Amino acid sequence: MMGYVIVFLGAGVGGVMRHAMNIWIARLAGTHFPMHTFLINITGSAVMGLVTGWFIFRTDPGGHLRLFLATGILGGYTTFSAFSLDAVLLWERHEHLLAACYVGGSVVLSVIGLVAGLWLMRIALA
Repeated sequence: MMGYVIVFLGAGVGGVMRHAMNIWIARLAGTHFPMHTFLINITGSAVMGLVTGWFIFRTDPGGHLRLFLATGILGGYTTFSAFSLDAVLLWERHEHLLAACYVGGSVVLSVIGLVAGLWLMRIALA
């Protein structure tokens, strides 16, 4: 049960960080191109690499800190960091075809899912 509370708290922190970045970047760069999401995905993935590397190469601080940082904060900030980590882990295990299918399939099917959801709502609310 404690793991759920830790993830919940971390996700709240990450979500607030994402919201602040959305506003800050939109003010700096405008909203014509989704620079806020672009930069959030890149910075979240970079931090996931740092956090994961620290856990692997320095110390394993235990499950609660991993849950708070990786699943909670980074999950609330951007799930793209988890996606990136999964893709790299597949690649490093020499599962190159599986990694490519995961990346391509995730992007294509996620966009299709969003389009389908919008289409269904247009029909339902028309």
